[in-house]
Amino acid sequence: MTSRTVTLLDVARAAGVSKSTVSDALQGSGRVAEATRDRVRAVAEELGYRPNSAARRLRRASTGAVGLHLPATATRLDYYMNLAFGAVERAQEDGLDMMLLGPSGATGGRIASRVDGLLVIDPESGDSAVPGLLDAGVPVVTGERYLGPAGGPSGAVVCDNAASLTALLDHVTERGARRPAVLAPSGSSAWATALRATAGSWGRARGVPVALRTVPFAATPAEAEAATRELLAADPAVDAVICAPDGSAPGVLRAAAALGRPVGGSGGSGGSGEGAVHTADESRGSRSGNGSGHGGEDAGPGGGGATADGSSGAPLLVASCVDGTATRGAEPPVTAVDLRPAAYGRACAALLCDILAGRTAPDTVRGHAWSLEIRASTGPSAAPAGP
Repeated sequence: MTSRTVTLLDVARAAGVSKSTVSDALQGSGRVAEATRDRVRAVAEELGYRPNSAARRLRRASTGAVGLHLPATATRLDYYMNLAFGAVERAQEDGLDMMLLGPSGATGGRIASRVDGLLVIDPESGDSAVPGLLDAGVPVVTGERYLGPAGGPSGAVVCDNAASLTALLDHVTERGARRPAVLAPSGSSAWATALRATAGSWGRARGVPVALRTVPFAATPAEAEAATRELLAADPAVDAVICAPDGSAPGVLRAAAALGRPVGGSGGSGGSGEGAVHTADESRGSRSGNGSGHGGEDAGPGGGGATADGSSGAPLLVASCVDGTATRGAEPPVTAVDLRPAAYGRACAALLCDILAGRTAPDTVRGHAWSLEIRASTGPSAAPAGP
């Protein structure tokens, strides 16, 4: 390997440490143990690594700005807009401007000359822009973990997405569902991957079959409606639908109405029934469920059975993995996981600011809390339950 082809990532892999540790070790900065620093320098010399002096000058010169990379679908999703506003607000508290990057990203050298650090939200392993951003030569914080092959970020803020879907599935079964279904997002983000895996593992652990359908990451209400109609026609016993994509829940409600399936388990909305039943721990959301409420295979919330085309008078419970305007303003209002996107954006920006200022060591992972908001779409309200 020649000096022109050796990168920080090559050195990191050979030394068995992160890219940010290699950077700190070679520059004599950061909290790196002396033994680690010596090992990294030895590996770099052995591989023939030569730092790019121009890039080093760029990294050391403050631009007073940080970059924000969102998924390509973000512009029409309420969740990401709220997240972006939270991130901008927090960055400004440290005197930093926020630069919104185009969906295609930018080459590492070019972006490094314009920002001091980067936020990359819900990175997809298939997003061709992400590897270049991670190797841009500036600190990078991701919102959720990056599951792709490129080098890891300098830090991450994560939600326990498996726990949030577990809470939803536990809730609908406690409300009487015997055959829940999940409209899970496609794609290779940590969020999408966790939801698809959890739907299967939850069902196996509790002996309750979960009907899993994959829909686009940013499925529209029309796409959710079509998927729900298809689901209920193929599996009329389904008595609860949990939809993942932000803003797609109204489509599930429209499908239920068209098929004569009253939403909420009691033949109608029956009031808002709002109340938070669970708040995840800041560092690790978790909730145990006993899978109660199980009964006969052909029984659902409120009783009744569906015909072959999915239509009947049998009630249908509806919930969402993402709360927002669409779920709160629906009729009936939809039970949903509140991911607190503005606070999440603030948390991501805060971690990046802390790393840039030397207040926090690189490779830090912080947790972010969510809550489950119970509304009329899953039946009459119950007394709030703690974590």
